[in-house]
Amino acid sequence: MARFENRTAIVTGAGSGIGRATALRLAREGARVVMADTSESGLVETENSMPEGSKHLRRVVDVANEAEVEALVEETLASFGKIDVLCNIAGIASTTGKHPPVTGNLREEWDKVLSVNLVGTMLLIKHVAPHMQARKLGSIVNTASVAGIRSGAGGNAYSASKAGVINLTMTAACDLGSDNVRVNAVCPGLVESGMTRAVFDYARANEKAHKLGSRCELRRYGDPEEIAAAILFLASDDASYITGQALAVDGGNTASLNLPGMKV
Repeated sequence: MARFENRTAIVTGAGSGIGRATALRLAREGARVVMADTSESGLVETENSMPEGSKHLRRVVDVANEAEVEALVEETLASFGKIDVLCNIAGIASTTGKHPPVTGNLREEWDKVLSVNLVGTMLLIKHVAPHMQARKLGSIVNTASVAGIRSGAGGNAYSASKAGVINLTMTAACDLGSDNVRVNAVCPGLVESGMTRAVFDYARANEKAHKLGSRCELRRYGDPEEIAAAILFLASDDASYITGQALAVDGGNTASLNLPGMKV
């Protein structure tokens, strides 16, 4: 497939997991890919897996830093002349690895998680969208989570940040729709990635690996490639009449009733 031939895509969080899978798949489908992440070593690993002959850039960027975001956008335009696709995938689950009840939440934890997951997504849209609007063409895909839809899939700060991403997706779609710029989101369920590695390591170390993903209707956890496939669909012309939507890619997790304590 060559759905992204002659198109330029920015992918944040490209150093691992869903971001890496998305960047590689975009390149395989013909895109010029600009990969951003805070981990240079992760970016190098992704770059080393890029298909031969692909055109790409890798840059260390903190999406919560507006100056770095603006510089990334300007360098993309200087290198490739346009931006057709933006995939906002960078995110963090927590700064401590713990998920206390709301009465035990720390302000600094909320500030950091929201600054990366929600504000970072906004900053990329803020600086990329005007270039798409000028060309009357573009697709933005944000990464939310099932945790933004219902409780039991993440801590308070993370869940609130992802609910914010879903709502930002809708408001941005309304802001940009008249200029033919589409904005959608994917809401992944449990996927093995850099962000969730601690969960998987704990389960395997404590002989609980068989329980990973067992509460979703497909009775398994997801693969980054499966989320990337949904992201590419929403970014492509195949989804040309879809905007303002949040697509759950979760094995049916959000289709079932979350009974008290069931997903703790």
